[in-house]
Amino acid sequence: MTLATAWLLLGANTGSKVAAFETIDVERINVREPDGTLRMTVASRSRMPGIIVAGRETPHPDRPQAGMLFYNDEGTENGGLVFSGALKDGKPTNLGALSFDRWRQDQTLALSSTEDGKDRQVGLAINDRPDQPVDFPAVAQLVQEPPSGTRDAAVRAAGAAVTPRAFLGRALDKSSILTMRDATGRKRLEVRVTADGKAAIDFLDAEGRVSRSITGS
Repeated sequence: MTLATAWLLLGANTGSKVAAFETIDVERINVREPDGTLRMTVASRSRMPGIIVAGRETPHPDRPQAGMLFYNDEGTENGGLVFSGALKDGKPTNLGALSFDRWRQDQTLALSSTEDGKDRQVGLAINDRPDQPVDFPAVAQLVQEPPSGTRDAAVRAAGAAVTPRAFLGRALDKSSILTMRDATGRKRLEVRVTADGKAAIDFLDAEGRVSRSITGS
């Protein structure tokens, strides 16, 4: 029996490269290149990795979801598909999001659906990120601090600022909306159809005031 078991184990390692299963239960799967570079992780919520940059992991300050994470050629996270949901305090909550990042940065493209009781939002968001890589260890510490001008300045200095550029989807007020912003994040054009069917196109100035509006009438 010992010899037979050893033969089977050695054959599994040096022979066939394909194994077939009907069912496999796991908490985490890592997909790696032959040199060991991590390219994808599929994991339960409890086994999701932290933020991995060039193979070095930093604890994530807030990622309470299960899902799939993608890594680029150097083993740095560059997007993922995450999901969660439960009945909390009698209120339904739900999240599903597919996103992609800049190199050593955060999300620049995100398709998401969120629900928090009666508040629901679904849409496609496009963001700008700084040219500098994020200092992820510094940001992980900063996000634990209460919001303040000092903290916000430190977040920007760490390369974690985000500038919204466009959003298309369902807003919290149940309207359908397309919002476009300039390079500084100022809203300049908004197309909206309200829940009761009223449509409008608003042009905004640099101060955010509506300078012209086109409606159905």
